[in-house]
Formats: sequence, C-alpha cells, structure tokens
Amino acid sequence: MSNSTRFCFSILVIVMTAFSFSQNLKAQITEETYHRAEFFLTNSIQKEIYHLEVIPNWIDGSKAFVHATYTPEGKRFFKTDTQSLETKIAFDHAALAKLLQDKTGETIDQSNLPIERVSVANGKTITFQWRNHNWNWNTENGSLESIPMSERNEMESFSPDRKWKAFSRNYNLFVKNLDSGEETQLSFDGKKDFEYASFYGWSDLIYGENGERPAHFSVTWSSDSKKIFTQIVDLRIAEKMYLLDFSKDEKFRPELVSYYRGSPGDSTVVMYIPVVFDLEKKSEKKLPELSSPHFIGINLRWSDDSKMLSGFYLPRGYKEFHLLEIDGESLEIRKIYSESSTTHINRDNVFRKLKNGQFIISSEKSGWAQLYLYDWNTGKELNPITTGEFVVNKLSHLDEENSVLYFEASGKESGRNPYFNHLYSVNLDGSNLQLLTPENAYHEIYISQDGKLAVDNYSTVNQPTQSILMDLKTGKHLQKISEADISNLLERGYKFPVPFTATAKDQKTEIHGVYFLPTTFSSKKKYPIIDYTYTGPHTSTTPKTFKSAVLGHQQPMAELGFVVVTVDGLGGFGRSKAFSDVSYRNLGDGTTDHVLAITQLASKERFIDITKVGIFGHSAGGYDAGRAMLLHPDFYKVGVASAGDHDFRMEKAWWPEMYMGYPVGDYYHEQSNITNAANLKGHLLLAHGGIDENVNPSATFKLAENLIKAGKDFDLFIWPSRNHSFGRPPGDYFTKKRWDYFIEHLMGEKPIRHYQLNLSNQ
Repeated sequence: MSNSTRFCFSILVIVMTAFSFSQNLKAQITEETYHRAEFFLTNSIQKEIYHLEVIPNWIDGSKAFVHATYTPEGKRFFKTDTQSLETKIAFDHAALAKLLQDKTGETIDQSNLPIERVSVANGKTITFQWRNHNWNWNTENGSLESIPMSERNEMESFSPDRKWKAFSRNYNLFVKNLDSGEETQLSFDGKKDFEYASFYGWSDLIYGENGERPAHFSVTWSSDSKKIFTQIVDLRIAEKMYLLDFSKDEKFRPELVSYYRGSPGDSTVVMYIPVVFDLEKKSEKKLPELSSPHFIGINLRWSDDSKMLSGFYLPRGYKEFHLLEIDGESLEIRKIYSESSTTHINRDNVFRKLKNGQFIISSEKSGWAQLYLYDWNTGKELNPITTGEFVVNKLSHLDEENSVLYFEASGKESGRNPYFNHLYSVNLDGSNLQLLTPENAYHEIYISQDGKLAVDNYSTVNQPTQSILMDLKTGKHLQKISEADISNLLERGYKFPVPFTATAKDQKTEIHGVYFLPTTFSSKKKYPIIDYTYTGPHTSTTPKTFKSAVLGHQQPMAELGFVVVTVDGLGGFGRSKAFSDVSYRNLGDGTTDHVLAITQLASKERFIDITKVGIFGHSAGGYDAGRAMLLHPDFYKVGVASAGDHDFRMEKAWWPEMYMGYPVGDYYHEQSNITNAANLKGHLLLAHGGIDENVNPSATFKLAENLIKAGKDFDLFIWPSRNHSFGRPPGDYFTKKRWDYFIEHLMGEKPIRHYQLNLSNQ
C-alpha cells in the first residue's frame, strides 16, 4: 500500500469514526431530551393549547353561558350570548386581578385568575367563587364584595318543613323540635361499632393504636317530614388493613394507620343495615334482609307522597340487581324489576322515573346496553326505546312533556371507530331515532338546563377540538364558538397520534389502538416501543379525543425517543356484553391482545423495534404491567408497575368480586403476579406509595418477597409520604424515575442523574 493510499485510508477511518461518534452523541440523552418531554406534561401543555374546549356554565336556562380557556394572554373567561350568537371576553381580567389584590393583599396573576363558577348577572355583575367565599363584582361602580360560603354542618340534617333537626349522639339517632327545643331519642341500641345514621367513608383513616374513625352522619327525610330512612353501620366483625407512615418530619417512630377494607371473599366486612324511623310513632324498623356490604350499599329514596321508598339492591357478587319499592309503614318489599347475569351485571344503570307512572332503565339483556320503558306499578316492559348492536352511554336529557329522550351512544354508525360517542334523540315509544351529531368524531355534549341548546366539543386524537353551539331539537349548528389552536405544538414538530386496528386473540374481533411518535421522529430510525396499559373492564384506556391524547402519559414518554402505544383489547368497556365478558375471571390475560396488536403494528411499520418492548401502568395498570412481564416474559423486556394490585385476593373487595368473581376461586391464585414471580426474565421496577389506602402496598411487598425467593433481580421504589396518587400526567419525582428506567434498560442509554423536572407550572 502506497503512502498516499495509507493516508487516504487513515483519513477515511478518522472520518468514519468521527461520524460514528457524532451519531452516538446524537443518540445520547441530554437535558434537551427532558425539556421536550416536560413540555408535554399536563400542566405545561394545557397552557400551550388555546381554546382546547368549551365547558359552559349556563346562565338563565340557555340565554348565555360562560367558559374558561387558555389563550395567548393566559387563562381567560368568555361569555357567549346565545341570542346574538356572539362570544366575547366576559370581563376585564386585569381590573379584577387588581381588585382582588387590593382586597386581599395577595398577589394575583391576571393571566391565571384562581376563580371558579364564574357567571354574569344582569349584564353587569360578575359572580364567582374563590377561597370558600362567594364574590360579587359590580363592573359599573367597581365594588367587590364577598360573603363566606355557608358551611353546612355535616353532622345534622333539617327536615323539609324546617321544624326538626336530626343528629346523632353516642352512636344513636336523635331529633330536636326546633320550636320547643325538645330532643327525642329515636334509637337506643347504638354503640361504638354499631352506629346509627352513619356511613363509612372510602378513605376513613384511623391514626394510632386506639384511634377513632372520622365521624359521619346521613339521613333521608320523607317529604312530609314524618319519617327518616337511614342505616346502621356495623363494624363489629370488620377487619382492618394497616399502613406505617414513616414520612412525618416531626416524628421519629412510624405512625400506625389503619382503615376498614374488605378483600374478595371476606365475611369480616363493614355492613350497612337499613332502618326506617317514624317520628310520630317514635318507632324503629330495621330491614335486615337488605343488609349490604359498605362497598355495595343501598340508596333508597322516598316517594313524593312519603308513602314509599324505592331504590336498587345488589346482592354480593354483582350477578343480579333488583329495583325495589318498600312500603314506608309495613316495610313490605316489592320487586319492580330484576336482572341477572352468569358473569356480572352493570351496577351503573341509567334510570329515570317518569311522572306518568313509567320508568326508563338501561339493560344489557340483548347483549348490548340499551334503554327500555317499563310500567312502575306492574313491572312490565312497555317497549324498547333503543335497539341495535351499539352501546347507550348516557341519558342526556328527557323532554317528558313531548315524550322525547336525548341520549349518547357509541358504535351505531357503521365504518367509524366503535368507541366514538354521538348524541341522538328518540321518542319514548322507540320511533323517530335521529342522529344529532353526524361528524365522524368523539362528541362531548353539555346541554342547557332548559333543554333548548347544547355545546358540542367534537374531536379525534388527530383532529383538534371544534366547539359548537347547537340547537338540541334539530342538531343544527348555530355558532362555531372556537377551534383548538395548536400552533405552539406544530412549531415544535408535534406529530398527531396515529389510530390503528388489529385482530384480537379470538382471531376475528377488530380491536383499536393508538400510537404516539416523538417530535424528533424519523421514519429511517428504529424505535423501542412502550405499551401504556390499564385494562380494567370498567373503562377503555385508548384516547378517543384530542384532549385525552395530548394530556396523557403517552406523548411525554414518546418525546424521550420511544413509540408509545395504547390498546383497547377484548374484555374492556364500551362495546358488547360478550366483548366485556372476555375478562370475567380472566383479568390476567388482558395484555395478550396488546402483544398481538403491537406485533401486527410492527409488521406494517418498519420504524418499530419489536425486539425492544416495554410496558408501564398504575393501579390496575400496575397489575397489568407486572402480569405482562410474567405472562409474556420473552416479549416484554422492561416493565414499570406502580401502585399495582398484584394479587386480587389482597385488593379491595368490590372490583375483583365484580370482574373476577365471587366467591374466590382458583383463578385468583393462577392469575396472581405473586404466585407467578418466578417467570420474570426482564427488568422490572415495582413502585408504591407508602401510605396508599386505595391499593395497599402489601401486595407489592409480597411480590418483591417472592421475586427474592425466586432469585430474580428487580428494582423497588417506595415513596414513603404518598398515597395512591403519584406518577400522574402533571409529573412528579416518580415521573422521571419511570422515564429513566426505560431510557436505561430499554433504550440502552444513560439517564442524567439528579436532573429535576421543571414542574413550575404546577
């Protein structure tokens, strides 16, 4: 080789080495990487999108409304006059900021006024709420007055005729005659742990060895003020869950915290016993046959004539429900309507009683959630109001005078995303069904109190929100109020999320997903893919609207250099009963459809690196992430499972008993992450809040213990002072820890240690 050839070869090697080095430098994580991700954290990005949506505060029925939104000038309140069809700034924000500052001495930012429930009265008075006060600002004379919001005493209740006050003392129910001052004791066998006129708050925490649970009071008066319906809270055999709070600066020993919480199959749970009191007879009558665990409860209401109570009763296991009417004197129970299922029934039914002795109820008895009209006295079905293979989501408005019902539903329009929500009208006899929101998008509807107008915010993940004022009866567009301005996002290279479909594990059903790309995306590169999961059958996680797509976890994660995907697989909410039932006693198989969807997506998109797949989720999604790492250990290489309910036998009772079955069977054991810990192959980060009373951290500890027994390497993060709320879209300390885990173990890059996220917008 000649000297000149050697020289040229050396230059080539140097150039190639430099090029390779520069490429590696470009791949490294820098502070700019975190800046790009921070921009899309919720409290930051929501201020960068102008006119994202219109949520109206209606005035005088439907004559006008006020809404708040972000603009280039900051947060602004607008008033829309529905007569003139004009939308204008509702008031002088700088003037109000100065008035508030002068009045209170606090620093008030006119670009982010901290006020709520803003309305306009008489065209000149601005009313709003702030700091537990009702405020009135007369814009003509400049006066600003405030009145403390009357704080109702939660431990007492006044009768409709205002002659009696009900309250509890020593765990018994009393009433006081407000004219004479005389007190009458109505119950006599109340005692600690057998407590009248109370309820159990979901997060009632008890501090210390012998602490008291928070006091509560609840009664329902008959309209004639002669009777009271309430309940006894029976805690006598109920068992507690425990926490140790290590986070208090002023304490050098952990504080014991406990709370009553039944797990699936437990008989030792807090029970409610319904009871009716007659003030004139001074009588008490219990309804022990309607006793119910506190996590189900029973809510009965008095009829207008005060003679009857009615409401829904759900036996434990959620396989049936009954609409009951109870005689207020004899306590004779009549079943008006009942429904049952071999899997589970929907506890959140649409229900509306009409003035003419009929009622509307939703049911999945056809295999789809539909509306039916029934006769109250006979319990007989009069007619279906809606029929078909679609899902009724909401009874939005009822024009009882004209027998017209307005409802929201998804899946009715062929060729569209089956989760897209639309507004319809229909006569109560089932005739004249009308689609009122024809746009191929997801519609979020806000109807005026008088039922004349509605605001429709419609969008898709890749179509910014259009906010329309419409005539409710005809669906006619009266005014385009606003359109989301995303110019700030586009300037940063924002890529719209991409919807896609795949074939589910039954090899026939079409399932839907969305994937997110970084603003630095190049189709010539290969990207690791991360699955964001929450496969709870009571919800569908994949974003449907522009707002839910841009304000979620996915885009910030994508900005780090990943493709982030979310999938609604079989067993989720929002489609047929059969679709949902796939997850019954089978919650552990929720991510199998994710594997199939991601694999099918990767076969079409070359920029996806199918050899580098990660997964993360929180709560039920934390279980999913852990389960995915153990069920599909060769597919998912990295997982972050936060606040996970890793064994449903250790969870709060209602959720698993509805979707995993009651009583507890072997499938609980088989689908436990704890009992499958030895399957782990990849990198797994377990995270939990130290004082999480929603999903007790004991399951995470137990999973960690079994991973140790199996000789598996894993990582564990405990946030001592946090409950269930951490790692959410606004961002916090754990957000970066989750990001860094994927950067290091899935991307193979080195995170920046001790970098603090810019959360100043919070």
